[in-house]
Amino acid sequence: MLHRALILALLTLLAAPAGASWRDRDNDEAKIVDLRHDGEKRRYALYVPPGLDTSKPAALVLAFHGGGGHAEFMADDARYGLISKAREGGFVVAFPNGYSRLPRGRLATWNAGGCCGDARDRNSDDVGFSRAVVADVSRQVAIDRQRVFATGMSNGAMMAYRLACEATDLVRAVAAVAGTEAVTTCRPARPVPVLHIHARNDTHVLFDGGAGPDAFRDASKVMDFVSVPETVKRWVGRNACQTQPERTLESPGAWCERYRGCRDGATVQLCVTADGGHSWPGAEAVRRGKENASQALDASEAIWTFFSEVSGGRR
Repeated sequence: MLHRALILALLTLLAAPAGASWRDRDNDEAKIVDLRHDGEKRRYALYVPPGLDTSKPAALVLAFHGGGGHAEFMADDARYGLISKAREGGFVVAFPNGYSRLPRGRLATWNAGGCCGDARDRNSDDVGFSRAVVADVSRQVAIDRQRVFATGMSNGAMMAYRLACEATDLVRAVAAVAGTEAVTTCRPARPVPVLHIHARNDTHVLFDGGAGPDAFRDASKVMDFVSVPETVKRWVGRNACQTQPERTLESPGAWCERYRGCRDGATVQLCVTADGGHSWPGAEAVRRGKENASQALDASEAIWTFFSEVSGGRR
């Protein structure tokens, strides 16, 4: 009987649709999914919280790693905290892997327009890849296509901005951390809610514009970064918001402000930390030799609160 039961269990597992294995997983981690796009093998990490209510479509957050990173790095909870937040908030998170010439996708970059690296230089179709990731995730778990959001760190934040400019049918809102807009032209089909988070002392993507001394070993692989104020100003204009913001947070080491009155209920928000350098505020760990992340703001909490607000408070 035991032998027969084991065979039946194995047959059931083999018959399960591709990508459905997360339903039976006991471990609480992201799984790696291979995906072919534009003739190349790409990959992403997918996290579906245990006990997710599958009776209704879930929100999906696309989380883009920074330049030189990879999907598993972005899925490291000590560095970004997005898996813990997904477990708490009950949403699905996908960590796409940028273009890389290496077999396991390491040292990857995103073609965010003017930046960065090999992805930019070979004109990688990363907007198309983002669409492919959302479509692939939707085949594995029910996703509310009105609640697909994009966030990212550094070059990944620039990628999120590119989606806001070129794929408003795909993403509802974007939240950028330590990376400013990098496209030459931006004509979004509708107003896009935007949250920007940046450290005042960032030495990679300088707050007041330009590439800092720590941006990239090869300066030709990056760009003269747009400043944080200019990025915010552009989105205030595109969303037709009131030009005077209101302060929504004032605490030691951090402040936030919001631009209201935007068209179609959109909003533009900016949060600034006094220190933390080029990192994800609230992170427990940073790259070796880097300044500790600011603890004056929890970026993952702020981002999910923002996404929930723009989707009418639904979590």
